[in-house]
Amino acid sequence: MTAAAALRALHHGPGLPLVLPGPWDAASARVFADAGFPALATPSAGIAASLGYEDGATPPDEMFAAVARIARAVDIPVSADVEAGYGLSAKELVGRLADAGAVGCNLEDTDHATGTLRDAHQQADWLDRVRAEAGDALVINARIDTYLRGVPDSDETVRRGRLYAEAGADCVYPILAPPPLLADLASAIGLPLNAVVTADGPTPRELGALGAARVTFGPGLQQRAMAALTGMAERVREELAVEAS
Repeated sequence: MTAAAALRALHHGPGLPLVLPGPWDAASARVFADAGFPALATPSAGIAASLGYEDGATPPDEMFAAVARIARAVDIPVSADVEAGYGLSAKELVGRLADAGAVGCNLEDTDHATGTLRDAHQQADWLDRVRAEAGDALVINARIDTYLRGVPDSDETVRRGRLYAEAGADCVYPILAPPPLLADLASAIGLPLNAVVTADGPTPRELGALGAARVTFGPGLQQRAMAALTGMAERVREELAVEAS
């Protein structure tokens, strides 16, 4: 079984929800792999922060290089958040993902030039081209940004999800959709649904019970790691101050 086929199969059980930690560098990827997780999903925002960029501002070359370091560090499947595709053609995008060692990807339907939702049919056409280039060698997680972009409309979310399913997506990701709606959205769209863990939201297990087949963390784990590092730095400074007094 190929790595992409193995990742795809994990979306259908047993043991759902599929929980995919978000590594931001090779070291964190090894930690999650050693902990026994079956696959990983890189967060674009977490990688951006680790490289010193604002979310959405990472140069594509640096993003693909970071993904390659992560994929090279582990022997489990890696899915990469490549935002809206960086303006690459489908052929270029699929090739760069393959070169980086990623067997899955997130592709979102936000137009970053305007900060608004992209036309759903245009996004579906784009996903269809990516699928045609990749064949079955790439697990496509189609992110739906309706709730993120101030369009909290379940009908529009379902419409987009069905279009993306028809275009060949393996999974849909209505980011920040209210957890009580997850089961209905998944049923109406007809694909495994990705939900994100938020600071004050349900746990991964609870999201699974609410209808998510796949659970990711966005930049949350990187942010928690940095919070722990901040605490360590403060304690070291306090110790140095005491020694100097």
